[in-house]
Amino acid sequence: MSTAGPLSGRVALVTGVSQDAGIAAALARRLHDLGATVDATGWPAHDAEMPWGEQPLSPMPFAVHRRDLEQAETAAFLIDEVIERHGRLDIVVAAHARSSHQSMSEVDAAELDRCWAVNVRSIVLLAQRFAQVHEPAPPPAPPAGRMIWFTSGQHLAPMDDEIAYAISKGALHQMTVSINHALAATRIVANCINPGPVDTGYATADMHQEMRERFPDQRWGAPDDIANLVEFLVTDSGGWIRGQVIDAEGGLDRAPRPRQDDVVAQSAGKLTGIYRRNEMEQLRSEWD
Repeated sequence: MSTAGPLSGRVALVTGVSQDAGIAAALARRLHDLGATVDATGWPAHDAEMPWGEQPLSPMPFAVHRRDLEQAETAAFLIDEVIERHGRLDIVVAAHARSSHQSMSEVDAAELDRCWAVNVRSIVLLAQRFAQVHEPAPPPAPPAGRMIWFTSGQHLAPMDDEIAYAISKGALHQMTVSINHALAATRIVANCINPGPVDTGYATADMHQEMRERFPDQRWGAPDDIANLVEFLVTDSGGWIRGQVIDAEGGLDRAPRPRQDDVVAQSAGKLTGIYRRNEMEQLRSEWD
């Protein structure tokens, strides 16, 4: 049972809870700590397909069900399931996603369809059913309905090794204003978050070091950094923030870094320029 807090009496659905180090698990725990009754879902079979593999999930103070959001009927089923168990639904945090690591030359129709189904279609269908069953408090009471989903950094830098993933995340980014506007009729406030690189255990040692140096604080983002933002957005304090795509990247510097060969070439070029200037100055002194 959840404790008293700013979300006491509200019911939250969090998707994508499949590993302890993940963003979704941190969000579900945070909402529980804020007093919400949490219903969570995950799909470990997705992680089993990925390089990092299926990871253990420690016992949570709420149930975590296994639901496959690649199936079209799952979204509405999830919403109805929560209503049946708890009698209401106030918050939907859609933190699930299908990762994909195929370039333009590698990607095929099947992978494009799978990313679209999991990353976009399921969230639209979750929003649709949520709006159909949510019972809003009339004004002037603040809106309690919240929906949050997650994009990536595809609008800030190319992600051409993850074509299907990047395209689907771009759709989530672009649909935010329209879906939020559609949900407003039932007093559901919707926003989208780009969490930037978050240390959930997927990065290699070299990647971790290279990315760490791009942050002003010399550290990766942590799941709790994103939970801090979600906490604000889902409580009454965040009700004025609507239809936004929020880049919560901790000041990540995405500027291209020169390769070592480029650095050597630049250094050689600078030395050549110095030698030439010295030669010209010597000739001028002789002419004088």
